[in-house]
Amino acid sequence: MNTIKAVALAAAVLTLAACGQKQTKTQDDRAFLLPNVKTIVAQKQTVSIDNSYSVTLQAYAVNNIAPQTSGRIVSIKAEIGDKVRKGQTLAEMERTNLDQAELQLKNAESDYNRTKALYEKGGVSKSDFEAVELNYKVRQSAYKNLKDNTILTSPLEGVVTARNYDQGDMYSMASPLFVVQQVNPLKALVSVSEKDYSLLKKDAVAEIQTEAIPGKTFKGKVARIYPTIDPATHTITAEVHIPNASNELRPGMYAYARLIFGSASRILIPDLAIVKQQGSGVKTVFVLDKEDQTVSVRVVELGRHLGDQYEVLSGLSEGETIISSGHGALRNGSKVNVIE
Repeated sequence: MNTIKAVALAAAVLTLAACGQKQTKTQDDRAFLLPNVKTIVAQKQTVSIDNSYSVTLQAYAVNNIAPQTSGRIVSIKAEIGDKVRKGQTLAEMERTNLDQAELQLKNAESDYNRTKALYEKGGVSKSDFEAVELNYKVRQSAYKNLKDNTILTSPLEGVVTARNYDQGDMYSMASPLFVVQQVNPLKALVSVSEKDYSLLKKDAVAEIQTEAIPGKTFKGKVARIYPTIDPATHTITAEVHIPNASNELRPGMYAYARLIFGSASRILIPDLAIVKQQGSGVKTVFVLDKEDQTVSVRVVELGRHLGDQYEVLSGLSEGETIISSGHGALRNGSKVNVIE
């Protein structure tokens, strides 16, 4: 009898062991069938707030050099491409009127000095002295005006970019004799989106890159912000000044201006973690529930693409765990097996 009981007990133990092994095997099989995924934790990072714009570089200032009236061009003293100083003579016109004005000024000056001496001694009345003084000042002004329109000088330091007449030509007032452009610094007018208006500040840093000089970045800054927003384009104009002491940059160059508005803390996630809904433009991620190892679909609003990462503007909180790879067959509510 004892032997029978022992045999029955042993059989029961073997049966329970077999059932346990079967159950464990079934659990292992289920785990094996779950999709394997990798995860990351959404964390904030400090990133630069910036935007890039297409611009055309312009001269800081452009001056058209020409006399007020027509006349013979006696000499040309500058050529296209010449660098000129402020006040440097570019051309001289016929001097006949200037010489007459100079002679009249000298006579008026002599008359003024003589009359002033007599007035101080009481030899002439105040009204007579003031009339002579007025004539002298008028002659001074006339001479200066004629001189400025006979000996043509550059009003700024820059480069001669156009010469429209030759020596000996009669200036016809159809176009300026010279065009002088100030190319250091240069400027660029940037059309900034209305949504970035609150970020735009004077002296904000600008990085300029051109197709003509690849691989080199030029530094500038926002020097002026225009006071109105264009109602048609909903943009505001920022004037960026770019130092150009080396004269590498030229007016008319096509360039990209990257305005750096500041920095901020943003959630960044890998672009591989983002699921793009075909045809809708909706972007989603899978968020992991660590308690039951299931995932839920979350719609996110993305910002800029920074390298291999995207800014997340909304839809995801710092500290949440998202699926970074293995989400190809996942659905909302899918149970997953997280691997390292």
